[in-house]
Amino acid sequence: MTHPTPKKYNCIIVEDEPIAAEILETFISRDPELHLVGKCADAVYASNLLNIHEVDLIFLDLHLPVVKGFEFLRTLKNPPLVIVTTAYHQYAIEGYDLDIVDYLLKPIPYDRFVTSIGKFKYLMDAEDALLEMAERDYIFINSGKKQVKIILQDVFYIESLREYINIHTKTETFTFKMPISRIEESLSSALFTRIHKSYIISRSKMEVKSATFVQIKGKKLPIGRTYKPFIDL
Repeated sequence: MTHPTPKKYNCIIVEDEPIAAEILETFISRDPELHLVGKCADAVYASNLLNIHEVDLIFLDLHLPVVKGFEFLRTLKNPPLVIVTTAYHQYAIEGYDLDIVDYLLKPIPYDRFVTSIGKFKYLMDAEDALLEMAERDYIFINSGKKQVKIILQDVFYIESLREYINIHTKTETFTFKMPISRIEESLSSALFTRIHKSYIISRSKMEVKSATFVQIKGKKLPIGRTYKPFIDL
């Protein structure tokens, strides 16, 4: 039986206080998914590390010698995600336009570090999931203890029935317990569109379209007033 390879996230520490850097290094070493590829005390060396390594996460002290933390970030074209470490809480607002995952106030408690890493992993997983969805022509949906594979090309339309959805495909109808908004997030808007609070349709499967309904598989589905602007295809 093959086990999935555990994820590894490359991170660097940019911190000019040796004790603070050491504490972060110890915390990082406790998480098997984090891999420390380098630590440094200034922005110049940090730029070099970013050129050498694929970095997913920077632990960044704001009070660096010469170039300050946010100035350094603004020089980067595609910055990795960032967890800011600082002894001063008043700087949080400054980084609002940057990819800041969290602010850790020194001295950093371990449980607070763990919370930050949780936020970081959530963002990375969400990004991975979106990329996977975009590249795939199918999705898996949990049904009890098993996962059901839905081929997107086979889907005609999805209808919502209270807390359930019915996915009508070429061959059968699948029923799952989930809100329609949740599956909507997983579908490409190039292929699917919401036409009503209760219906999502496959754009390519429309047989007839009028101002008030679309017809798919011989069935007339109503167009909700608020959805009209989105289906002028």
